Amino acid sequence: MNHIYKRYANKDKQPVEILHDINLTIEKGQFISILGPSGCGKSTLLSIVAGLTEATSGEILVEGRQVTKPGKDRGMVFQQAALFPWLNVTENVMFPLKKEMSKTEAEVQAKKFLQMVQLSKYVTHYPHELSGGMQQRVAIARALAMNPEILLMDEPFGALDEQTRSRLHVQLEKIWIETQKTILFVTHSISESLKLSDRVIVMGTKPGTILQDIKIDIPRPRDQYKKEMFEIEEYIMSFLKKEIDKVVREELEDEAGR
Repeated sequence: MNHIYKRYANKDKQPVEILHDINLTIEKGQFISILGPSGCGKSTLLSIVAGLTEATSGEILVEGRQVTKPGKDRGMVFQQAALFPWLNVTENVMFPLKKEMSKTEAEVQAKKFLQMVQLSKYVTHYPHELSGGMQQRVAIARALAMNPEILLMDEPFGALDEQTRSRLHVQLEKIWIETQKTILFVTHSISESLKLSDRVIVMGTKPGTILQDIKIDIPRPRDQYKKEMFEIEEYIMSFLKKEIDKVVREELEDEAGR
């Protein structure tokens, strides 16, 4: 990412800067989390990387190629699984593969990744028959089936309960190790980012900027390193608190000046 800026026009048609001079280099195979308060532009940045949103200026390069639109080299997993309710689990995973291969090949590919996310027993089930966590696993399998270079994940576990999230953390880490995909993961959870990531990109808000790029040098699996993780979590929490307090002060000053 080179000098990414994003501006929108507000209801008064005045420009509002969402992202300010975002620069980030990600090595192939890294697991990177983007962390920050609500409104810092995390999801907007991910959408720009996906090619779903256009930056006001700047460029996104993947293996030297400029991103101008969605592509097969980037798979997206949203907070909601966004499955087709009239298709069963296998058909949902097969859906984006139809133009790439025969129906038989697509089915083989779909079942391969459904096995990877441990849903082999549910291949003929429909979305309404699955829990929220299982639906997200289908969405992850669908994204992986396209064999993207980069997996983009926008708070994929945000709507799930803590126990389900913890189980999916373990599965996602196994998938990442097995596939060696590059993962760009948006989250508002500090503990989630520390458990999963090689690096945590901490963003500030108004406008969204990168404040810190923290390398996580804790061996995996990390559950046994609670003290080390807690120390980094405390540091990030104190850092974000200062950022939020600064924004609140600025908002109060703006209100007082009107």
